This record gives sequence, structure tokens and C-alpha cells, in this order.
Amino acid sequence: DYVNAHGTSTPVNDKNETAALKELFGGKENCPPVSSTKGQVGHCLGAAGAIEAVISLMAMRDGILPPTINLSTADENCDLDYISDGARKADINVVMSNSFGFGGTNGVVIFKKI
Repeated sequence: DYVNAHGTSTPVNDKNETAALKELFGGKENCPPVSSTKGQVGHCLGAAGAIEAVISLMAMRDGILPPTINLSTADENCDLDYISDGARKADINVVMSNSFGFGGTNGVVIFKKI
């Protein structure tokens, strides 16, 4: 229902993450809303994944999709439903949070309400 993207706002990373989400979900039209909260808290290196996981859980608990701040125009290769005009209310039962580390140490967590 929501993806908290790694979203470093770099052309290569964001383009590749967008392509991976499209492949995973079977096309752009099947992707859930996406945002990156990194712009609000900074890139905390090793702590970034934990912080973004907590934000994802809070989004699910509160029914609020957090925005990607300061996003006015997405790159042409980044064409998903990015939450950029403020928080969005939603019924969220499943969230995915992506964390990509230096040297290819990547992790993804998925949380589901039970």
C-alpha cells in the first residue's frame, strides 16, 4: 500500500529504484504510492534504514503517507505516484521500506498489519 523509498535524490539511484519497483510490481500502474523521508531527517548512514522502518510503521499505524519534501519536478525516468504535495491519508495495511548501502549492501523490509 506504500513504499518508503531509499530516495537519495540522485539521478542514478532514483532511476534504478524506480525501475526496480516497476519490475517488482509488474508495471507503473501497479505500484503503490512512493515517498522518501530521507530529505526530512537526512541520510543517517547505518541508522537510515531503522529510522525509515519506524516512519513506515508510523505511517501504517496513523494512516498517513508521509511526503517527499522539496520535490517539485520528478526526473523523467521517475514516473511513479510520488507523494510530494503534503501528507496523504490512506488505509495502509502493507508497507515496504528500502535501504541501499554503499557497495551493494541492500535491504528491504515489509511490514503487514495482522
